Amino acid sequence: MAELLQYYGTGRRKSSVARVFLRPGGGDFQVNGRPFDQYFVTAAQRNLAKQPLLSTETGASFNVVANVSGGGVNGQAGALKLGIARALIEFNNELRKKLKAEGMVTRDSRGKERKKYGQKGARKRFQYSKR
Repeated sequence: MAELLQYYGTGRRKSSVARVFLRPGGGDFQVNGRPFDQYFVTAAQRNLAKQPLLSTETGASFNVVANVSGGGVNGQAGALKLGIARALIEFNNELRKKLKAEGMVTRDSRGKERKKYGQKGARKRFQYSKR
């Protein structure tokens, strides 16, 4: 039996993790077994997730199969972006220079700031009463 040719990349953003498989094909895109357009409802989320494919002009030559978990939908779109970029680099290392120039190789390390004691949240304080 012929071995399945695919390129793998892991992307993370906030608490979301995306496992991305790029397989040679006609541009089919599935996220968690659902069509891409059904999973990511807004155009901004779709554009964010597809950014590496559009910038390298490889969108029509790969089928993307992704499993995402954790966090919210925007975080998952960011994780998917990094996962696709890493899988493209595994496919062709010469694409790294273009992807790095557009800031798609670096993991976005911003996360949720912890709540501090004596305060209502990470930054918000309890209401101060002078009298």
